[in-house]
Parts: sequence; C-alpha cells; structure tokens
Amino acid sequence: MKLPFPIVDAHVHFWNPAELNYPWLASVPALHRTFLPEDYSAATRRAKVGKMIFVESGCVAAQSLDEARWISLIATRETRLKGIVAQASVELGTRVMGELAVLAKNPLVKGVRRNLQGETDASFCLQPNFITGVQALTQFNFTFDLCIVHSQLQAVPQLVARCPEVFFILDHCAKPAIRDQQIDRWRAQLRELAALPNVACKISGLVTEAKPTHCGASELQPYIRHALDCFGFDRVLFGGDWPVCQLATSLEHWLTVLMAVLAGEEETNLKKLFQSNAERIYRV
Repeated sequence: MKLPFPIVDAHVHFWNPAELNYPWLASVPALHRTFLPEDYSAATRRAKVGKMIFVESGCVAAQSLDEARWISLIATRETRLKGIVAQASVELGTRVMGELAVLAKNPLVKGVRRNLQGETDASFCLQPNFITGVQALTQFNFTFDLCIVHSQLQAVPQLVARCPEVFFILDHCAKPAIRDQQIDRWRAQLRELAALPNVACKISGLVTEAKPTHCGASELQPYIRHALDCFGFDRVLFGGDWPVCQLATSLEHWLTVLMAVLAGEEETNLKKLFQSNAERIYRV
C-alpha cells in the first residue's frame, strides 16, 4: 500500500444529515450518520493522502448549491480538499445555466455530476435537454462525472460523442456486475467508450459491486486490468469512494487490493493513476 508519493483520492464523500437532506441514507443504515474529514483521516492512517476531490453526495437537488458552500467551509480547515464535483441538474437544459454560473464563482468547483445510476431509462442521458445541459459545461470549464451502472453503459458513448468539448470521468468503472460474474458485455461496452478521447475512468467503487467475502485481488483483477487496458495509464484516476466503500471493506483494504493487482507496475504509471492524472483533469 505504500507509495513513494502522496495519493490524490479523486472520489471522496462527506455528509451530515443534520446539515442537509440525503434521502438515500434512510435505506442504508450503516451509512446513516455523519462522515467528516476527521473520520476520513482515521480511515486512511496508513495511506499518505495528499489531496482529495469531494464528489457530491446525493443531497436533494434543491440543496446542491448549499452542499457546495458547506464543503467549501470544510475546505478551510481540511487543506487537502482541493476540488469539488458539485451536483447540477443538467437535465434542465439551458435552464441549468444559472446554477452553473453560481457554482463557477466557487474556485473549488472543478466539475459537476448528475447521478444517473437510479434512472430506470437507460437512455435518460440522451434526452435533448440533458445533452444541452452537459454541452453548457464548456462555458464554465467544468468536467462531468458519469455515475452509472453497467446496464446504462451502452448509451453513454453517444452522450460523450455529442459533447466533444466536455471532458467526462466515468465513476466506478460503470459498476460492472461483479457479484454475478457478468463481464463480457461490460468489457465490450467499456472498450467502445474508451475509444473516445474525451473520457477518463475512475478505478473506484469496485469493492461494493462484489460480494463482501469476494472483494480481493483475484476477484477484482479482471475488471481493474480491463479498465487499465482500455483507457491506458494516461486516462485513469484512483478513487477511494469513502465512506461508501465501507459497506464492503475498508478504504485501506481497497488500496491493498489495488496495489496487489498492480504489483510490478512501473512507478511512472502508478504516479499517473494515483496522483498526476487527477491533478491534471481536476486542475488541482
């Protein structure tokens, strides 16, 4: 797990149900409490995390600007917090411009995310207004994080192709069906997406897609290696997905698993994955 340079964790969540409303927490009792930087520090004692990117944590859409402001206040005391991927309702099309303009005034906001994993329509992201809203991100130099599940992956290349000036980051390798050992379709669709130059992939979130008793290096290696093969070391970022990862295992165990898969890899490639790519893509 030890690396000779500080890690940039490109996918960290914080929340406080007393501050903001997170409806999804009601169905996940293990996470239905406050998670703050001091908790993250305790979870990463043996890992040298130098910078982190906060990713919106699923508060109600009406509080998205409040969440960005709250995280900015946290960043005044947690100096490793260098960037925010804020929630934005891009499905509103041009009507999202006001929201984006407010976010753009915050120098910590580097990109936005509109979580898609709960949408039952796999082509939700291809609605004209959604595409228009994403295309508007170029006016603010914002990236777009894609949070989808594997069954939604087929539509995503069309979105990415329609927005060539926007840089996309695929969260959690599109959440492959690791529990069910269904890899072939995901493998082909991920390669199709990776053929587009304006998208990168977070190596994150895989432990919670596997069975808790089967989230070791041997089970996750085929998925990690395929993502690396598709995107190459210039377009991958490490993400801890803390504290969600704790539903399956600790963040430190996830790091241990990933390092085991990467055993023998050149340090230059490790530095891209664990540090420099995130710094470049999120401009931190």
